[in-house]
Amino acid sequence: MYEELKDEELIQKVGGRFKLSSLLQKRLVQLNGGSQPLVDISSDDPMEIALAEIAEDKIFLDLEGSVKPRDEGPSPADLGFDVGPRDL
Repeated sequence: MYEELKDEELIQKVGGRFKLSSLLQKRLVQLNGGSQPLVDISSDDPMEIALAEIAEDKIFLDLEGSVKPRDEGPSPADLGFDVGPRDL
């Protein structure tokens, strides 16, 4: 079993167990589909890669439940702000 899944700090970082599970599942689909890892890790295990990406704040779930790289950062719309044309 992956010990990181028991880490309360990691669980709270993403907003709870359900969000962690959802983020992991969606990122695993991306990695298994050929997406490049966002962390430098010696493992080829997609689960270890996804857990490392989460631990290093490389990915997050946006409000629509999509996996986004952290370097893009959440947009104001992702944070729940009402964004109109004048705000962009």
